[in-house]
Order: sequence, then structure tokens, then C-alpha cells
Amino acid sequence: MTKRLEGLAAIVTGGAGGIGTAVGLLFCEEGASVLLVDRDRDATEAAAHAIREQVPGARVAHAGLDLATEAAAAEAVALSKEAFGRLDCVVNNAGIRAYEPLAEARAETWHAIIAVNLLSYAYLAREALPDLRASPAASIVNVSSTHAFNPRAGMGQYDVTKAGIVSLTRTLAAEEASRGVRVNAVCPGPTLTPFHIRRGEADGRSRGDLETERRRDCLMERWGTPREAAYPILWLASPEASFVTGTAIMVDGGMPVI
Repeated sequence: MTKRLEGLAAIVTGGAGGIGTAVGLLFCEEGASVLLVDRDRDATEAAAHAIREQVPGARVAHAGLDLATEAAAAEAVALSKEAFGRLDCVVNNAGIRAYEPLAEARAETWHAIIAVNLLSYAYLAREALPDLRASPAASIVNVSSTHAFNPRAGMGQYDVTKAGIVSLTRTLAAEEASRGVRVNAVCPGPTLTPFHIRRGEADGRSRGDLETERRRDCLMERWGTPREAAYPILWLASPEASFVTGTAIMVDGGMPVI
């Protein structure tokens, strides 16, 4: 493979595991310098260490930041510039979940999930834009969900924030196109991450149980992998997608929209 991101620097949020770590690894394989950001500093450091082991010479840094706070966005940008001297790409991937029917949803849950799943994307984009506008290959990729378009009962707060990410993406793309900043989204469907495995084990379900449960959810009758979600993100961040902005790509194995 060619080094599609050679010489570019990226921030990847939610970098301590799952899709975020997969993106960081793939970006480093493709020549990028990457700052992984997550609120769990130890897990983020471990993810960065794992990437260095798999990609000799990888330029990867890590930061433990609570992206639910506005100040963390400016700190992340400053750390990227300190480590790499530039910033060309932001991958907004941080996210938390809530399992409350909307009729029972509490104010504190709303505030927490909106702060991480939506406002952190807006704040980091805002803080990064001055540097992105100066880059010849500027890109923002926001990780939404197929459930932005196919919402479920019992996870309304999460799905609402994911729909908001798509709207944010399209608005920011319209505002920044004349300044050379492309803004796109990917919408993963069932993706088997360490989060799902831990949650399944806590409920007494094995990995095999989880895989069986997902066979009816999409046309491909299986879970996706974090790396399968990372590849479209790589493409959107690369020069290959230079004429793509304001779009949302489904990465869901063909989930039906009800």
C-alpha cells in the first residue's frame, strides 16, 4: 500500500480502544503522525504502545483528556502541534452510551451524552479549524452511527446525538468548503469492539453468543470489525477523497432502514 497520509498529522478521539485505536493504527501504517485522545489515560497510553509495536517508527502520541469539557479541545490541538508541528486531520470518534427510554431519560444523562457525543465534536472542530484551514489536505471525519437514520427504542439519547453529528457534519462542510476543509461522516453499524465483548461477558454472553445474535441485523449476517470501520475513515481523510465533502457513508453490512 502507498503511504496515503505521509507527512500529515491527525487527532483521533476515543483512541483508547475499538474504532479509535484501529484508526490510529491504520493512519500510522499509512504514514500519518497521530495523537490519540481519550479520558482513560492509561488505556490510551497502552493503545499508543501497541501501535508502536505493530508499526516500527510510528509517530504516535497520547493524551488523557476529558473531552466532555470545552477546554480539552484546545489542549488537544496544542498537544498535536507540540508533538508534530502541524494538524491536518481530526477524527471525532469519542462516544458514550445511555440505555434509558426517552420517557424516563434524566437531565443528567442528557447532559453527559450530549457533552461527549456531540459538543466534543463541535469544540474540537472549532479549535482545529485555524490549523486545518492552513493545511493543503485538511479533513474532519466524524464518527456517527447507522442509528442516526435507523433509531431504536431504549437508546434514544445516543441515537439523537448520532443524528446531530450528521447534521453538524453537513453544516460544517458547507461553512468550510471555501476554505479547503472537507468534512464527512461515517456511520458504523454492528461493530464488535472490546466494549461490546465486556458488556456481553458481564451479562453472561460469550463472544460466540454475540456473533449469533447479530446474524439477523444486516445483510452480511455478521459483526463488522473496528478495522473495517477504520478503512472508510482513512479514505475520507486521504487525497483520494479530495472531491468528497458533506457526506455520510454507511459502514453497516447492509442494515435495513425501517
